[in-house]
Amino acid sequence: MIKKFFKNIGPGPLVAAAFIGPGTVTICTLAGVNFGYALLWAMVLSVIATIVLQEMAARLGVVSQKGLSEIIRQEIKNPFVKGFALFLIISAIVVGNAAYEAGNISGGALGMETLFGNSSLDIGSFNLRMMPLIIGSIAFVFLYIGNYKVLERFLVGLVILMSLAFLITALITKPDIIGILKGVFVPSFPDKSILTIIGLIGTTVVPYNFFLHASLAKTKWKDKSDLKYARKDTIIAVILGGVVSMCIIVSASAIPEQDISNASDLAKGLEPLFGVNAKYFLAIGLFAAGVTSAITAPLAAAFVASGCLGWETNLRSLRFRMVWMFILGLGVLFSTIGFKSIEIIKFAQVANGLLLPIIAIFLLWVMNKSSVLGKYKNSRLQNIFGIIIIIISVFLGAKGILSVFNII
Repeated sequence: MIKKFFKNIGPGPLVAAAFIGPGTVTICTLAGVNFGYALLWAMVLSVIATIVLQEMAARLGVVSQKGLSEIIRQEIKNPFVKGFALFLIISAIVVGNAAYEAGNISGGALGMETLFGNSSLDIGSFNLRMMPLIIGSIAFVFLYIGNYKVLERFLVGLVILMSLAFLITALITKPDIIGILKGVFVPSFPDKSILTIIGLIGTTVVPYNFFLHASLAKTKWKDKSDLKYARKDTIIAVILGGVVSMCIIVSASAIPEQDISNASDLAKGLEPLFGVNAKYFLAIGLFAAGVTSAITAPLAAAFVASGCLGWETNLRSLRFRMVWMFILGLGVLFSTIGFKSIEIIKFAQVANGLLLPIIAIFLLWVMNKSSVLGKYKNSRLQNIFGIIIIIISVFLGAKGILSVFNII
């Protein structure tokens, strides 16, 4: 029974690994520090939205045996609209992931430094210079192997490690169960919480995960009868990812101070209250979150670029490898030298802000096409959920764009 369960684990954990990166850890930390358990309901909402959209992406991949960017090239007939859509996708996913990869690698490095920085294993400035190289090397090896099963098993292992680390950290803080249940089931909007609520949803409903999921689903499953496994895989993995995010919020809620700005601060803040173990478990979780995102971001960019440009999406093809090597190389370089290109990041944020609602609309449109999905197209209930999520995604996209220009 257990063997069959693990055999049918698919790309779901990879998708969960992709959205639980250092950015998610940071926004969940701030949510917990500033608002306690009050915003846990927002994570529940984001998990439901993610399950609905990611199930569509997985179903599209399994039934059509094509990636989302390939379907866009195939189904959009107007040359101008197609050109704009493909330009926007490449801008948001490839350029965006290149801009954010340094953050993924730095987040993993931060976890390692938190583990070793104040111990007998302290290796001084070696930490600062070499940690990004170590994490980049780990990502390079597993991506270069080009074997989906090896990649899947490694990332599933890291997701399990990350989940246990954050869950144990939350338990160490002895949380108030009644307070957690109230935060989960009773929506509230504390003063100045709206941007944090949008941030919690936005860090979970991620545009590049739609592309990653569709591409990996067609790699994992070749028969329409496997849809039941794809659905179960998606639901379990996304719920697990949501639980991990909520554990971070719960852990951060235990800190009385308000000067916590990231997970490293949270680790240091937990130590005097709950002992050194709390710090270590949190640091392990942060390390795993950074490594998983450092692998999935270049992987998603390679799938997107290959699909948009009509290249082969084989994990071992030269062009595919050149894309992820470029993304990973930039991430290692920028995180090592501490370089931050604000303009590139701003451009990526605007592109992502535009992309989220556009891709959500396109995904809903294509999921209703009998020519693509036949009898596996959306039901009425799935369309209702999809429309609600599109409305949410428009707000998320607008917030992302407006924040770049300091309008909000």
